[in-house]
Amino acid sequence: MSRPDTDLLDSLSAEISQQLKDFVDQALLGFIRPNSASQFAQHAPELANFRETIAHSDSKDDIEFLRSFRESVPTTNYEPYRPYIAKFFATHCKESDVKNLFAPGLPYCLAVSSMTSGKSAKTFPTYRPAPHLLHHPLYLSLPHSEGSTLSPSSVGHWQTLKIDYEDGQSSKLLPVCSVTVGFLRMQMNWDVEHDMDRVDSWVPGKTDPYAISLVKNYRAFFILNALFALADRRVTTVRFLFASVFVNFLQYVEDEWPLLVDCIEKGIIPDMENIDHVREPLEKHFTPHPFRAAELREIGPPGIQGWAVRVWPDLKKFIGITGGPAAASVPKVVHVLGPSVAMQSPCYGSSECYIGTPYYNGDPNTDFKVVPVDGVTEYLDVHSKESPERVLSAWELVTGGHYEPVLTTRNGLWRYRIGDVVTVKGFAPDDGLPVINYLHRRDGSLGLAYGSTCTESQLTNAIISASKRWMGQIIDFTIVDDDRDTPVTYGYLVEIGGKIGEDARMGTQQIFEDLMTNNEFRVAFWQGRARKPTIRLVEKGTFTEYRRQKCDKTYISMGQVKVPIVLSDTSFKEWLLQRVIMEL
Repeated sequence: MSRPDTDLLDSLSAEISQQLKDFVDQALLGFIRPNSASQFAQHAPELANFRETIAHSDSKDDIEFLRSFRESVPTTNYEPYRPYIAKFFATHCKESDVKNLFAPGLPYCLAVSSMTSGKSAKTFPTYRPAPHLLHHPLYLSLPHSEGSTLSPSSVGHWQTLKIDYEDGQSSKLLPVCSVTVGFLRMQMNWDVEHDMDRVDSWVPGKTDPYAISLVKNYRAFFILNALFALADRRVTTVRFLFASVFVNFLQYVEDEWPLLVDCIEKGIIPDMENIDHVREPLEKHFTPHPFRAAELREIGPPGIQGWAVRVWPDLKKFIGITGGPAAASVPKVVHVLGPSVAMQSPCYGSSECYIGTPYYNGDPNTDFKVVPVDGVTEYLDVHSKESPERVLSAWELVTGGHYEPVLTTRNGLWRYRIGDVVTVKGFAPDDGLPVINYLHRRDGSLGLAYGSTCTESQLTNAIISASKRWMGQIIDFTIVDDDRDTPVTYGYLVEIGGKIGEDARMGTQQIFEDLMTNNEFRVAFWQGRARKPTIRLVEKGTFTEYRRQKCDKTYISMGQVKVPIVLSDTSFKEWLLQRVIMEL
C-alpha cells in the first residue's frame, strides 16, 4: 500500500517482495562469488565458518551459496581488515602480497575516511568497477551541467604507494585519496605516473584548472577556487561535499573580496604561500576581466539574499550534504543561494561503499534509494534486544524502523558495520528497494553520568532551533563534554555569522527544553544526574581554522573535512576552548 502524499509503498506485496529478493540475491552473488577467492576471504578467521560451510555443500549452487553467506558470515568492523590493508604500506610491497587481497586484481586507489570522530584514519582499497558501471549516477562526483560547475576538490592525491611487480623491473603506483577523487580520476582515466603532464590541463566542465588540485595549502586552495569561479559567469551548478564547506568557502570570498576582484580585473594570481609550483600554469589560464570585475564590485561580497544568483545568473542547482554535521549551515546556504536554486544531496555513502542515490520523487536532500551497485546493504534493527543482533534483508524492513546499515561490497568488505542509523521512509513502487533517511551515528551520542544520552540528530535539531529563534545565523558548531561543574553536560561551541541575536542568551533555555523531550535526559535531569546544557561562542573563523589544521594533519581531501557534532579529540577541544569569546 502507498500513502496519499507520496508514491512510496508502506509495505511490500508478495510479488514485489520476491522481485526485490531475486534482484538483491543476484547483486550479492556478483560480489561474494569473485571475492570469496580473495586472500582475505580465504584466510580471515572471521570467515572460517563460511569457508567450512561452503566446503561441505555444493558451492556452485547459488541458493546454497547465499544460504551459507547469510547463516555463517558475522558482522565485521575495521579491525579484521587492518593487517591486510597494512600490506600496501610495507616498505617493499610486492604484487603477490596484495593481488586479489580483497577483490580480484589490484585496486585503483586507497580511499581515506574523513575521520569525523577524531579517531585515526581508515583506508579502504577501491577497485575499478566494470566499464558500464563507471559512469553510473552513484559514482558521478562531477554531474553533467550545461554550463560550468564550481566544485572545489583536490583531484590530486596525498600519498602514492609503490607496488613492485614480480618481474623485478616494473612497478605500479597507487594514489591515496578520498573516494570521490578516486572515482573522478577513474572516470578521467588518469594514472599517477602522468599527473605532472596534466599540470596545464583543465578538467572539462569545472571552473578551476587542474593545477589548483596540486595546491596543498588550505587557504590558498579555496582562494584560488574562488578566484576562478568568480571570474566565470557561466556557473550553473555548485557542488560541495558538505554544505558547511560551502559556507567556509563563502567566508574566504567575503574576507578576501577586494583582493579577488582586483586580481580578476588585472588578470593576476595573488601572492600566497606554497603555490610557486603551480603559478606558471595558473597564469596561463587567467587573463584580465575588467568588465566582470566591475560587475562583481557592483554586486558586493556575500551577504544579501540570493547573492549567488546575482554573481552567477545561470545558477540552477546546489549539490551538497545538508544533514548530519552540515545541518546547522543550511540556513546560511539557503540565504546565499536564494529561492530559485534547487538543492539536493549527492549520493549517500561513505569511504567504504556508495549506498544510495537521491530519490527525486521525494525530498532529494534527505531521501535516498538504496541501490545494490557498489555493495549490498543489510540492516541491524537498532531497537532490537536480540543478542547477537539478527541481520535483516531489505524485504524484511518495516517503514519507520531505525536500522544500522551493514555492507557487503564490491571492494571486498563482508557484512561491514558503518555505524550510521537510518530510518526507512518506504519502498520504491517500481522495484521495492527501500528509501531511507540518514538520522545520526549509532555511537555518536555524548554520554552523561550513568548513561543518559541524546542522539546526534536531537543535539543538532536543538541548536538549529535555538539559532533560528534567538541566537542568529550559525556558521558551525560542535559539542564537547562540559565538566566545569557536576554533573557533566553538553557544552555547545558555536560560531555565529553576522550579528548575534539580542536575546541570544535565551538559546540555552531553548536547547534545554528541546532536550527535555528526550525521556532519558529528562529522567536524568530530575534525578540530579544531568544539568542544563551550556553554549559558548567562539571567534569568527574558528571552524575554518579547525578544518585547515585537520587537513594539514591528515590525508583528507580539502573539500571532505567536516566538523564532528560530538568532539572527542581532547587536543582540539582545548584549542577550541581557547577561542571562546562569550558564554550565553
